[in-house]
Amino acid sequence: MAGNTEMASLEESFRKFAIYGDTKATGQEMNGKNWAKLCKDCKVTDGKSVTSTDVDIVFSKVKGKTARVINYEEFKKALEELAPKRFKDKSKEEAYEAICQLVAGKEPINVGVTKAKTVGAVERLTDTSKYTGSHKERFDESGKGKGKSGRENIVDTSGYVSAYKNAGTYDAKVKK
Repeated sequence: MAGNTEMASLEESFRKFAIYGDTKATGQEMNGKNWAKLCKDCKVTDGKSVTSTDVDIVFSKVKGKTARVINYEEFKKALEELAPKRFKDKSKEEAYEAICQLVAGKEPINVGVTKAKTVGAVERLTDTSKYTGSHKERFDESGKGKGKSGRENIVDTSGYVSAYKNAGTYDAKVKK
């Protein structure tokens, strides 16, 4: 069997893969999807001697009849089942040691995760000098928004014709 530190790192890997992708997982039990991910990420499946089908069959063998998850002890049994298939040239114990070394200390790999791009798009979308049409009316020359006057046509209800130069002078003339 492997040493204590290797078993601890094997158990740590089991817990990391067990909680991967499931917010409610405790790390005590692993589902079939995470077992397949562990085998793929730790290179237990090689595509020739151990395939994803083999991984699924071994998972079904070691779990309980009505169970949908495996615990750490069943996980070790599953590795024992896969070890002779993965390392055909080694004895059963050596193969188990080798497969434990493959898994120990590993954690789930996030493939295809897109990093957020902070510059470029935001600056391009907020550059008011490139606005056209009615959107251009909403900002002044400095790029500050005009507020409500930029969004709506505010109607002049003063009674004067628009652009009349003596607007607002009637009351002053009448009071004389």
